[in-house]
Amino acid sequence: MQGPVRSPSVIKSSLIEPDGGVVVDLVVPESERGVKTVEAESLPKLRLTKIDVEWVHVICEGMKDGSIVNMSLPIVLAIDDATKESIESSSNVGLVGPDGHLVEEVIASAGNWLIGGDLEVLKPIKYNDGLDHYRLSPKQLRKEFDRRKSDAVFAFQLRNPVHNGHALLMNDTRRWLLDKGFKNPILLLHPLGGFSFHPGRRCALGCSDGTTQQEQHSKVLEDGVLDPETTIVSIFPSPMHYAGPTEVQWHAKARINAGANFYIVGRDPAGMGHPTEKRDLYDPDHGKKVLSMAPGLENLNILPFRVAAYDTMAKKMAFFHPSCAKDFLFISGTKMRTYARTGENPPDGFMCPGGWEVLVKYYESLQAEEATKQAAGVSS
Repeated sequence: MQGPVRSPSVIKSSLIEPDGGVVVDLVVPESERGVKTVEAESLPKLRLTKIDVEWVHVICEGMKDGSIVNMSLPIVLAIDDATKESIESSSNVGLVGPDGHLVEEVIASAGNWLIGGDLEVLKPIKYNDGLDHYRLSPKQLRKEFDRRKSDAVFAFQLRNPVHNGHALLMNDTRRWLLDKGFKNPILLLHPLGGFSFHPGRRCALGCSDGTTQQEQHSKVLEDGVLDPETTIVSIFPSPMHYAGPTEVQWHAKARINAGANFYIVGRDPAGMGHPTEKRDLYDPDHGKKVLSMAPGLENLNILPFRVAAYDTMAKKMAFFHPSCAKDFLFISGTKMRTYARTGENPPDGFMCPGGWEVLVKYYESLQAEEATKQAAGVSS
């Protein structure tokens, strides 16, 4: 619904300033929601796709807003000719949630027109999937960082379950920050939880709602692989476009508003495989190169991803050393999922037992579900 821009709220924090100096909050205050809801009911309606709702979520809580510097990923609302004609005489419109199958939500089906205007959101966006408490807004994250008296925040986004190589990198980063003189660095483990354009790839496990992924992350904290006192796990609700070095600028910029002043960038961030060749679509090192020179990110410290692999001699995950390459075993995400799917255990020290058990149970449930479907097909 179009309306006046709400006044941004200044966040008092010892942490990095949000982009533009303020965190913008476009959610209508409770005291005004009754009037605004009545107003919205009388307006022409635009139905949003699931992806559109996630972009509204990102915008209204201040992940995106505050500045127009280096907005590498366009956030747009596309409409077709008929919708344009139905609303072009109206200065305000109401936006309503999706009603349709996700396979229709692809760029190719978008209309010929883009609609814009000031945004007001009548109430906080909730998905009612059991994970809403993980979707912390920039305001909520900054409040928690301040409560924990953090003087540095380092963010890490990943698409796979956390194994001990990831944990080694995150714990080593905290140690490095302590050596630099920071007193209480906090890890923001911030997996992307928005819609993926690849069916079944919303999380690396193949789960469509991220529940299993979050359960695995929780086990990593319970087993003490990551310290719960210095770690915050939160879902980043942005959808994924697989735009590689272009998109990773958006991912980094959003983490500034979330309070992070250090950002760990991995190999081939926001990347994907080439559609016809057996290689990555993007150069795997271009993401970190782009972030090191991108405008608008000068105050964000980019930390390169150190490669970890399974050290067969030490029987644990360790940082890879070319001098003893023969001692290292690389376990890819595909290999990890194959282990879990077939009931084979990875080498001891690859992942904490509780986290691995989550993966095994997930694939057992998929196999049971598939067996039930096959049995139903035979009986019919």
